[in-house]
Amino acid sequence: MILVIAEQQHGKLNRASWEAIAAAQQMGSDVKVVVAGSDADAGAAAKELAAADVKEVVALGHDALGAYTADGFVQALAAFVGAESPAHVVLPHTYQTRDFAPRLAARLDRAMITDCTAVKAGGPSTGSGQAGAFAFTRPMFQGKVAADVVLDGPAPHFATFQIGAFRADAVKKGSAPVRSAAAAVDASQIRQKAEEPFREAKQAVDLSQAERIVSVGRGIKGQEHIQIAQQLAEALGAEVAASRPICDAGWLPMERQIGSSGQTVAPKLYVALGISGAIQHVVGMKGARTIVAINKDADAPIFEIADYGIVGDLFEIVPAMVAALKG
Repeated sequence: MILVIAEQQHGKLNRASWEAIAAAQQMGSDVKVVVAGSDADAGAAAKELAAADVKEVVALGHDALGAYTADGFVQALAAFVGAESPAHVVLPHTYQTRDFAPRLAARLDRAMITDCTAVKAGGPSTGSGQAGAFAFTRPMFQGKVAADVVLDGPAPHFATFQIGAFRADAVKKGSAPVRSAAAAVDASQIRQKAEEPFREAKQAVDLSQAERIVSVGRGIKGQEHIQIAQQLAEALGAEVAASRPICDAGWLPMERQIGSSGQTVAPKLYVALGISGAIQHVVGMKGARTIVAINKDADAPIFEIADYGIVGDLFEIVPAMVAALKG
């Protein structure tokens, strides 16, 4: 059995959870999903997850899980995973997962692989494993190498999947039964004080949840030209993002950075303005469904992954696009 740990906040499902389910469905048909939180929040998210073709959706509820803490989630999920005894535990590679999942795997003394982009059946035998194990693909050295990793040791094996590695709309739909379960949590053992998630600025945004993104690179030339991207983003109903040099220069806040040292995104539409396409940036946005690149350099690497490419001056092309969209 493959267990997917979905993620919700205040009853709203993180859409990366659907991508994790798609990954699990590729691994096998015996899939369960669990979502933790307060009774109300976990229940609301579980009802939404019931639209997936899985064996069961479990709403793992407890008052102490109403506000996220790593201590609380590790307690609850360690007990649940131990009782369910899955072969694999699959999670989306989100900020929250990065916080608690390594501790959860360590609590259970099980192997874990993170930030995977693919999974393949029929991996080689391991020292203590069985033949036919899964091989998990993950980028290394800032995306320059893709390694196939087979996890050793007893089940369950933990794996997190990079946002955009699987498409949310690829989930096989069905009508799964929903079960409520009381989480095993000792609130006195929770050492952290729950607070609101960190925000660098009031306008902070989780770009991984954006459906449309307009991103700028060195080709924008100066901070005063950022408004061109903002105008296009407004016309498209999109968020503004950037490559690392733009954020390093302070032209946009670091929370807007896309790439290996920033956020990983998978929007329906990604418009790259003046971005050359260095591998460090590409690994953060290659999962976008449709990529549109505008660059005056016809040999820019970004055109190798773009679905639509325009070779030209963005200072002429973007205003024309804005006019057409608003017209």
